[in-house]
Amino acid sequence: MLIVTALGGNALLRRGQPMTADNQRENVRIAAAALAPVARVHDLVVGHGNGPQVGLLALQGAAYREVETYPLDVLGAQTEGMIGYMIEQELGNLLPFERPFATLLTMVEVDANDPAFHNPTKFIGPVYDKAEADRLAEAKGWVVKADGDKWRRVVASPEPKRIFELRPIKWLLEKHTIVIAAGGGGIPAAYSPHAERKLEGIECVIDKDLATELLARELGADLYVMLTDADAVYVDWGKPTQRAIRRASVDSLKGMPFAAGSMGPKVQAACRFAAATGKAAAIGALADLAKVIEGTAGTTIVAGSGDIVYG
Repeated sequence: MLIVTALGGNALLRRGQPMTADNQRENVRIAAAALAPVARVHDLVVGHGNGPQVGLLALQGAAYREVETYPLDVLGAQTEGMIGYMIEQELGNLLPFERPFATLLTMVEVDANDPAFHNPTKFIGPVYDKAEADRLAEAKGWVVKADGDKWRRVVASPEPKRIFELRPIKWLLEKHTIVIAAGGGGIPAAYSPHAERKLEGIECVIDKDLATELLARELGADLYVMLTDADAVYVDWGKPTQRAIRRASVDSLKGMPFAAGSMGPKVQAACRFAAATGKAAAIGALADLAKVIEGTAGTTIVAGSGDIVYG
C-alpha cells in the first residue's frame, strides 16, 4: 500500500519552542519513531511543513544588511534540503540499511494571478505578542494576523497546480524508495508572462496539505494522512460543546466551519482527495499514526454521503 503523509509544522517544531537545530532534530527523531513501523510494511512518501523554518531564515537574512533577504522560493528550497536531511537520517537509523531514501527539491506550479496574493493567510515564522508583531509589520512591511492568542507573519498561499518532479518520484517508488517531497508545500514557481515556458520562483508559501494532497492524488496513493498536534478534527473546537469527528463523508462536511489558518486546509485537502479518488484521507496526531491508518483514531474522511460519526 502506498501511503502519503504530511507532517505538520508542530511535528518538527512545537509552538513557541526555540527554533534551534537541536530542537528540530529531537522532534524529527520523534516523528521518525512513528513513521518507521509504517515504512517497514508500506511504500511511503513524506511531506512536511516549513513555516517556522522559512520565517527564521527570513529573519536571519534580514539581519545581514549587505544583501537583500533571499526570496521565499529560495528559502523554501533551503528548508526542503535541511528538513529532508534530518528526516532521512533519523528514519534511516530505525530501518534496515538496504532501504533507500531520497529527498527531492520539489517545484510546484502556481498561478501568478491567484487571488490568494491579495489576501495573505499562510503563517510563517515565530509567534509574537501584539505589540511586537505590529512593530515588525511597520518596520518590515509585513502582514500579521492573530494565531490563537499570539500573532504571526502571514504570506500569500496560492493553490498548487502541478508538481514538476512527479515522474522521478514515481521512478523512486518503483524501487521502494522512501521519498521526502513537496516539503513546505514545495518550491513555488510560476511561468513568466513575458517569455514562453520560462519558469520563475514567486514570493509565496504553498499550503503543504494541499500540495501533498495533489501529490497523493497524482501518485495514486491508497491513503493520504495529515499528521498534526490535534488528535482529530473537532466540531465547536475550543468550546464546551466540542466533539471529535471519528468518521465523516465529504458531503457531510460541506458548509461546516473550520479555522482557515489551521484545520481548514486539512479538511479541504482530505475532502478533495477522497472525492477525486474514492479513497480515504485521514487527519490525526503523529503519535497515533498506526491507529489513524487503521481508522481507530483521528478523523477518517471518505467519498460520497453519510452521517458524521463522533468519537
